[in-house]
Amino acid sequence: MDKVYPGVDEAVADVPDGASIAISGFFTAGTPVPLIQALVKQGAKDLTIICMQMGPGNEDINQLVVNKQVKKAICNYPFYRSATRGADSPAEQAVRAGELEMEVYPMGTFTEKLRAAGAGLAAFYTPTGVGTVVERGKEKRKFGDNEYLLELALKPDYAFVYAYQGDRMGNLTCHLTARNYNPEMAAAGKITIAAVENVVEPGKLDGDTIHVPGIYVQRVVKVDRPSYFPTID
Repeated sequence: MDKVYPGVDEAVADVPDGASIAISGFFTAGTPVPLIQALVKQGAKDLTIICMQMGPGNEDINQLVVNKQVKKAICNYPFYRSATRGADSPAEQAVRAGELEMEVYPMGTFTEKLRAAGAGLAAFYTPTGVGTVVERGKEKRKFGDNEYLLELALKPDYAFVYAYQGDRMGNLTCHLTARNYNPEMAAAGKITIAAVENVVEPGKLDGDTIHVPGIYVQRVVKVDRPSYFPTID
């Protein structure tokens, strides 16, 4: 099955208002920037964005906030470390103004919420957050001598992922740390769109190097390799 789309605009054209979208990447590593830029251009509103960093190090996601396209963010790195820098952040400004709802999770819990969704699980128990404000409103149970919080799986309508190489059937290979959240988000998303630097024919990838099986990917789009200097300053 050939899953290649002619371009990023066509790949995101049907994203509706109100959709939830997981966007991979750890700052600039493994982030599907062309798909984010296409979504900015497409203009869908009232979005829930699920990503590692909402403001720092990702000006493209910030543009979604500036355009008033995002109503909620689920992330684990929401604000700049500097209060001065944060005062200029569109995401932080929107949160302080009550225009953007934000949920923040530790990286492990965040990843497990996505992994659980990809595995078909409804929820899981974790000790992370017990005895803190994180436990407010959540079911708590004791197993053995320890208490655990119930966390719900996180299954987005769409997942935007990035790969160094992929075939036309959607099998993907990521490069080093650019793998980050890509496998978990791809498995969790109802519709996964992959921005791929190098698209090859089926059978050309070494099966042992595939990080995301094609079963999890519905759309593939060829993109150019990005050129930028990564920074969060």
